[in-house]
Order: sequence, then C-alpha cells, then structure tokens
Amino acid sequence: MSENSAAPGTPPPAGGTPSGTTTPSGSGPRPEPLRFFGTTWVDHDGGYGLRRVGVSVGSLAAAAASCFVLRFAYQGLEIADVGGFVGVLVIAMFSVCSAIAFRKTWEGFGARPKDPDREDALRGLKSIGFIGSLLAYFVRSLTEAPGERLRRAEYEKARDRFEKRRSTRTGNPATRKRPKRR
Repeated sequence: MSENSAAPGTPPPAGGTPSGTTTPSGSGPRPEPLRFFGTTWVDHDGGYGLRRVGVSVGSLAAAAASCFVLRFAYQGLEIADVGGFVGVLVIAMFSVCSAIAFRKTWEGFGARPKDPDREDALRGLKSIGFIGSLLAYFVRSLTEAPGERLRRAEYEKARDRFEKRRSTRTGNPATRKRPKRR
C-alpha cells in the first residue's frame, strides 16, 4: 500500500515541480495531495487531526481483520491435512513478505524510489505482505500523515526555487515600454 498517487518511479509532469504542477494561473507550485489527506497536510487544517486518527485506526483495524482472514486460511490448510511442512512454509512466506512490505512502505514515506523497475518487481511480494504495509501506515500515521515529511520537503524546495526565480526577474518583457519611433 503505497501512498504515492502515481505509479512508482514515474517522473514529475513536464514543466511541473517535483512536488506537483504549477497552479493554473502560474503563481507557483502546488502541494502534491496525499492519499486520505488531500492537501490538508500543508497547514494541518480541514480535519487533518481527525483524518490522522481515522487512518491510524483504519489501518490497524484492516491489519487485524487481515490477520483473522489469514488465520482462517491456515485453519483450512489444517483441515485439508496438507502436512506441517506446508503450514510452516505458508507462515514463513507471509512473515517474510510482510517484513519486506513494511520496510519498503516505510522507505517510501521518506524518499522516492531510486530504482522504479525494482519497485515494480517487488509489487507482487508487497501484495502478499499487505499486513506489513498496513502496519507501516499505522505506525507512521501516529506521528504524521504518511509521506508528509517527504512531500513537505519537496514542496518547500519547489517554493524556494520558484521565489528565487521570481525575485531575479526584472519584470514582464511584454509590458515594457517600447521606444517611440520617429
């Protein structure tokens, strides 16, 4: 469960900033919306605190429900009497995949993926270990909106670049007075 709204590794839109696109009026960069939060993370308004609580409780409840579903699946394996070795393999597979999914989801909150092809290759593994992703979402939402720190850093960097570019301009060339011709 990645919080990125675009596919992993997709470059920012042409002419846009790393944190999104410029506003339609061209007045500067816009913050990139986060899943479940939109752009409320910028000023912590619009029910930001309630959304964080909701995401935290929701991800923990989803992880708990998922564990119950996996338990029923394991009981089905016991009823089918497939043997102890298969049961151990299933438990090991879900444990390892959940640990990898937790780590990759957690890393995704702090930095954009360096190798998008590797992230695509791990997508199936992260799907199997979805409980790890849900737990990473839960833990991160206790302190901030998942991915907020990364998006805030990118947004502030884009704003600073925009202000620097804007302040170095001498004005709009189209509005300059032209010398009168004789």
